Amino acid sequence: MKTVIIMGSTSDEPHAKKITDKLDDYGIVWEQHAASAHKQPLKVLEILDANKDRKDIVYITIAGRSNALSGFVAANCESPTIGCPPFSDKTDMMVNIHSTLQMPSNTPVLTVIDPGNCALAVKRIFGV
Repeated sequence: MKTVIIMGSTSDEPHAKKITDKLDDYGIVWEQHAASAHKQPLKVLEILDANKDRKDIVYITIAGRSNALSGFVAANCESPTIGCPPFSDKTDMMVNIHSTLQMPSNTPVLTVIDPGNCALAVKRIFGV
């Protein structure tokens, strides 16, 4: 079992830490990357390719604004993808939630707003 966290940028690290602290509590192995789907799509594909043969993996994407990252990951892998967008206030939250919920067909992204609940969702997906 492994969780791969992909952040749109390193500025998302404080948000990711809220998730990884809980994953540590649950004993779930994780790795973290910063790679923008807009600016570094080949890097995102490299991360996915490195894990393509794993069946016990969950991706967590952390990106705001237009959030291409969540859809890009979900469209290019067979593993569960959870989008947990960061936000600075209520207005920013609404923008980021909507961009994460509005995915094209065949790009299933589970959207979880609270970082602690995101880690708990991973725990439940893995059945630990």
